[in-house]
Amino acid sequence: MCGRMALTLPPEAMAQMFEAAPANTLPEGPNYNICPTNDVVVVTGGPDQPRRMEAMRWGLIPHWYKKPNDGPLLINARAETVLDKPAFRSAVHARRVLVVANGFYEWTKDAEGGRDPWYITRRDGAPLAFAGLWQGWRNPASGEDLRTVAALTVAANTPMQAIHHRMPVIIEPADHALWLGEQGKGAAPLMRAAADDVLHWHRVDRAVNSNRASGPELIEPWDPIESD
Repeated sequence: MCGRMALTLPPEAMAQMFEAAPANTLPEGPNYNICPTNDVVVVTGGPDQPRRMEAMRWGLIPHWYKKPNDGPLLINARAETVLDKPAFRSAVHARRVLVVANGFYEWTKDAEGGRDPWYITRRDGAPLAFAGLWQGWRNPASGEDLRTVAALTVAANTPMQAIHHRMPVIIEPADHALWLGEQGKGAAPLMRAAADDVLHWHRVDRAVNSNRASGPELIEPWDPIESD
């Protein structure tokens, strides 16, 4: 599962890291609490097109929806069933992207049922690139065109199971071109859990439980003494 993200890098740095031309509509950052329906930064590419970094709405809208809320909010897609689901099966063949983030949040519950947030990043400090699928959608009422995206998830690797039973599919830099379709077919084996030593996490303050919270303090390690 991936329900919140943080992105702190400036667009120019991200574009250089991913060798992609940045669109002038990228969301202003940093954003320490990216929520579903917010814009996220993605990298697109393909065999016949240059890489591009652009913004897409987080929450894929299938083409048959008449309104954005005509059905469930599809922020994630399960890799195990993505080829069978009408909302995703064409996108997994033709519209794959990398969703860029510095980290993401997951939650555990304490003995009283309270939700304790954890901030998860790459151990090597590099940005994360989640496997994503995008879908264009036109609002029948307004004629507005949207590009919308969902992140792929898989069963969690052994360390992550302590926090959540699912995790995003993380595409390693050496595999970016294959996932984007720049190196032909054969991307299906990339839809797997990250190696056990890729990720690191720490507890953060419960302030991030609110989707209105903002600021760099959201990703700082939680200090129970200060909280008291």
